[in-house]
Amino acid sequence: MPTKSPQADPRTLLEALRSGTPLPDFAPDVVERARGLAAEPASAPPADVEALPEPLAAALLEGAVLAGSPTLAEALAGSSHKSLAKVAKKALYRLRSRGVEVTEPARPTASAPVRSGVTGPEPLPALLTSIDGTGERVLEIPRPLRGGGLEAIQLLYSDERGVERIQVVELSRGEYRRVVKQATSPGPDAAVELPLAEALERLATAVGLNLRTRTAFPEGLDAVLRHLGVQPRDVPLEVPPPEPEDERLAMTEGHKLHDEPEMRGWLPPVAELEKLAFKVDELEASPLALTPAQRNEEIIQAAHAQARAFFAPPEPRQLYAGRLWEMALHFERISKEHPARVARAEARRLARGPTEPPSRFAERLYEKALLVTMAERVAPSTRDKVEARARARAEQQAQAAAPETAERRSPGGIILP
Repeated sequence: MPTKSPQADPRTLLEALRSGTPLPDFAPDVVERARGLAAEPASAPPADVEALPEPLAAALLEGAVLAGSPTLAEALAGSSHKSLAKVAKKALYRLRSRGVEVTEPARPTASAPVRSGVTGPEPLPALLTSIDGTGERVLEIPRPLRGGGLEAIQLLYSDERGVERIQVVELSRGEYRRVVKQATSPGPDAAVELPLAEALERLATAVGLNLRTRTAFPEGLDAVLRHLGVQPRDVPLEVPPPEPEDERLAMTEGHKLHDEPEMRGWLPPVAELEKLAFKVDELEASPLALTPAQRNEEIIQAAHAQARAFFAPPEPRQLYAGRLWEMALHFERISKEHPARVARAEARRLARGPTEPPSRFAERLYEKALLVTMAERVAPSTRDKVEARARARAEQQAQAAAPETAERRSPGGIILP
């Protein structure tokens, strides 16, 4: 255990982890793991936090308290490390004092998972797909049933509206393990395993968004929340301030994120695609005598200008910054560390405000939109424009996908029995 130092203060240590300040009291590989968790401590896997030296674990608990999230503290309050459990209980007390609803640790059932309600010989993981270009993803939560078997609760949720669709199917534990194995197999649509505590926290946040945006609950969601013991929690995602290397990393490599298989299907909203198609029509009908190369350059510049206009207001910047932040976490979980760093850099830069020079990530997003517009132009003239655009978009999203069997899949790739 490291000796006492000024860096033992949890908040100071948290700031050092987030800012990249050297921490010579700890092993470099341990510090690197802690830095990855410090960006979003509220969703850090409790087991990963518990495995850290206690000062680093306490710093991450401090980050979760500052974010107003009790999930990590609830999980660690039952830790077998008594001193860490004590720190977690103090964190719960602070959250409760601020009016945050918390679940007290069970006494003394040391082996019982916090809040999960999981019974049986082996806790099963939840599943989460990557976020797509429209802000949607699929969360799947297993709920054990009396007498054996379980309910696989699949929820499609959006970062703009909350939970939009829900499907509940009964499976045996063996069938669910096969679903997990196939859903997490390598590929652009691969899901990742989640600890149940994080899955429940994500569901609570998604449902809080339903309430904030007045999006109606899909049928069956009330019962699911009751069975899982989840209360809505409106905790908007906060992207931290930029770091020194963000400008260089985003400008030189931000556009390359679109080459990652998991992000090749990202496109601007449909309304932006329609606006771009109209602009292309207008430019191609222009009476100006231009060579094909000059006309192409004019069209590309128009796409870049539209990208700058779209990302000028704070709302779309914050929305896409949040999506990139979530993609960074997904990249980390599938061991794609460099794309994760680039995505975090671009997210912090977008969240800060209008960027100068313009975001190459945003410009490349609209360059891809041009491909959709041109694909529509080769469609037969009798085809409805909206149908053609939808087909072109689907083809763009499927570029990196491997050939599938006849199984039905959710938008993110989880098998729907």
